[in-house]
Amino acid sequence: MTLIEPLKFERHFVEKVWGGRSLETALGIALPAGRTIGETWEIVDRAAENSRVAAGEWAGRTLGELMQLHARELLGRAPAGKGGRFPLLVKYIDPAENLSVQVHPGDEAHGRFPGAEAKTEAWYIVAARPGSKLYVGLRPDVTREQFERVAAGPGVVDTLLAWDVRAGDCLLVPGGTVHAISAGVTILEVQQNSDTTYRLWDWGRAGRETHVEQALKVMRFGAAPQGPLRGAWAANDGLERAQLARSPHFAMDALRVRARALRATDDQFQIYAVLDGGGVLRWRERSYTLARGDVWLLPACVGEHTLEPHGAMLVVNLRCLG
Repeated sequence: MTLIEPLKFERHFVEKVWGGRSLETALGIALPAGRTIGETWEIVDRAAENSRVAAGEWAGRTLGELMQLHARELLGRAPAGKGGRFPLLVKYIDPAENLSVQVHPGDEAHGRFPGAEAKTEAWYIVAARPGSKLYVGLRPDVTREQFERVAAGPGVVDTLLAWDVRAGDCLLVPGGTVHAISAGVTILEVQQNSDTTYRLWDWGRAGRETHVEQALKVMRFGAAPQGPLRGAWAANDGLERAQLARSPHFAMDALRVRARALRATDDQFQIYAVLDGGGVLRWRERSYTLARGDVWLLPACVGEHTLEPHGAMLVVNLRCLG
């Protein structure tokens, strides 16, 4: 088995009409001058965009290339995504304006339209301005007929559940759930490796395509709403852990690392997103700097490793449940 070291990738900046500059203050990420950055793609294995290893012995290789050559070492017992690609996409989101009201296909709707891919996602709230909200799910009293009458206009917002959120909250958004993100919420997002979005309404912005017919066909009506997840912290071996989102496709936990913590990949890849503080990741005889905003992929073959904080460090741990 080829031993693949912990991997950090070059960051891909995505301009959006609703993008801003808050990633600089919320996470210390240096943004390109003069651009409104809505998203940074930290780990992605898509045909149109593929993460490239930033440094180390695998520098310059794409994640797609590593999946083709060393999928077993990377994934372990975790399942590959569609077409043998890496199964998850990890990004930061920074809306200076409201994002569109939208929906992604669920597993049962996968392939209903040409090129459509299922997409369940989860959001960890990095920062939130007072009054910011996340819209996730329909109000229980809203019928399909009521929703269809207002789906393409501003009235659609009144059909949605609006959740007040604060830093540290997490929301799970299963495929088929209509949702929107308000301005002022900085998010770490994990999702199935998909880029299928059907917009219903875009807050009056002109010139952006909507997909009301497709959205109505993949939406889930009657699903029980789920609000922000605020996991209970449990201490163990130098860190505290809070269990957050769970789906058939991924798991999300928060880790407060206050002392040297021995960890293991447990024969599946692990992703660490450093949201506050910093420290060192040690593996074998090697050490890697962990800085705020960093996202690291630890291949399954890494096995045992340690997290050593400089004081204290907040990390979100992402993995599959396979």
